[in-house]
Amino acid sequence: MDSQMNEYRLANRISRREALKLGFLGTAGLALLKPRDALARLGDKPARAKSVIQIWMWGGPSHLDTFDPKPDAGYDFCGPLDNPIPTNVDGIQIGELLPLLARQADKFSIIRSMTHGVNAHETASYLMQTGRQPGRLVYPCVGAVVSLFKGYDRGYEGLVPPYIVLTQSQGRFSEAGFLGQRYKPFCTGGDPNQQRFVVEGIVAQGISDERQIARRELLHSLDSLGRAMPGNPHFQRLDQCEENAYELMFGDARKLFDLSQEKDEIRERYGRTTFGQSCLMARRLVAAGVPYVTINYGGWDTHKQHFETMRRKLPEMDRGMATLLADLADRGLLDTTIVWWGGEFGRTPKVQWEPPWNGGRGHYGKCFSVVLAGGGFKGGQVVGASDAWGANVVERPVYPRDLIGSIHELLGIDPDGPLPNARGLDVRVLPTAARDEESAGRLKEIMVS
Repeated sequence: MDSQMNEYRLANRISRREALKLGFLGTAGLALLKPRDALARLGDKPARAKSVIQIWMWGGPSHLDTFDPKPDAGYDFCGPLDNPIPTNVDGIQIGELLPLLARQADKFSIIRSMTHGVNAHETASYLMQTGRQPGRLVYPCVGAVVSLFKGYDRGYEGLVPPYIVLTQSQGRFSEAGFLGQRYKPFCTGGDPNQQRFVVEGIVAQGISDERQIARRELLHSLDSLGRAMPGNPHFQRLDQCEENAYELMFGDARKLFDLSQEKDEIRERYGRTTFGQSCLMARRLVAAGVPYVTINYGGWDTHKQHFETMRRKLPEMDRGMATLLADLADRGLLDTTIVWWGGEFGRTPKVQWEPPWNGGRGHYGKCFSVVLAGGGFKGGQVVGASDAWGANVVERPVYPRDLIGSIHELLGIDPDGPLPNARGLDVRVLPTAARDEESAGRLKEIMVS
């Protein structure tokens, strides 16, 4: 069984059964319960959003080829992608390889002035996920903070953990930071586009259900110690953990991850790709009440042959993301679900034509784009502007702290409030002093009042 999934479920079970009365947790248990107690004292703020779907563009996507095209900048900046297309919102154009998203522009807002100035993957990822510069203390990312405020500590009763990554860990930073393992994401593994989505700890590759059940029966037949000590509270907890695991493997949680329950028509609309089916899976998860889902979408670190990659990747992204927005809206879920598209930075505006890059784009944190939709963010808007080459922010800079604080606020999490933790650290959800973490203010212009 997957130990991480068991840990999530066991931690939830312990808090509900008041494990302190069983004399099981001791000092460690007191520390575990501190965040829950502190959260109970914080109270709730009004929330427009219930969930977040983060489309994490691992490696950093080019803003010029997606949501901030510069057709007049010339071939050295646009390459062959110099024909942006109009959207269904007057005055807004996006990249020519995104025709389906162009029809959904009334549902999303584009930030064209995202900036932090960092060109290193690890540092930029940490900044975009925590709103903080790296230091001695490792802070939790957005998903872990949402898991703290919207997860088991606040009565979350979902079938699966409150923070899920489809499908592989992002790998650039420690997601939970000092909050600890309880708030790490559950990474599904597998490929939702395969005939059988092999979810880690729920579906076992190459092992039939019958064989899995037979293994359990064999385990029970060998458990002589457990039979000799009926009623032992420690064994009872282990039995409950096992029961939870098998419920995940054969119960409603497994059905949640079973995309064969969707009509072929809807699966085709999303695209029969790993990304397309991940978008569909994300929709199923937020419909089931999961507060935070990340789609870790790799392949955007395009140092070489950038335009060949764009012609493959952008149509795939266009289809999956556009269908996700439309599907969420049709089901009445977009109003309460934030969709956040972006990576750790953008790509260099000027194309590197010389060998060995052969038409590549490098890392670029000085100016790039992010897209936000739903959950209290307005659609059909553009925030900020870059110069004629997409190289510098010339209007309304947006820093990571501004972006993350806006998302927290719509979720009902006070960005300036305390961040409860078992270590007793006196820290805030986001830094209030702008010494290291620059800020130009939250995105009030696209937040529904």
